[in-house]
Amino acid sequence: MSELHKIVCRCEDVTEQEILDALSQGYTNLEDLKRQFRIGMGPCQGQTCLPLVQKIVADYLGVPVSKVPLPKTRPLVLGVKLKEIKEGTKE
Repeated sequence: MSELHKIVCRCEDVTEQEILDALSQGYTNLEDLKRQFRIGMGPCQGQTCLPLVQKIVADYLGVPVSKVPLPKTRPLVLGVKLKEIKEGTKE
């Protein structure tokens, strides 16, 4: 397997090549990449992929990794039971 076809986000099945293609199209920060590919939004919540993508972006831009900010996390405030979704709200 080619280095560029490595999967960097297993939850959303995003490859290094897809990230590099997006960078060449003008996506230059993790917030934009997150919106485009859903990186950091899968079950692992970016524990694996965000540092990898952060490094890819830093290398592409020729800056230190510390200069590429991580996207904002927006955790759920509280869970919703599927039964409540199915039945709808009762007021």
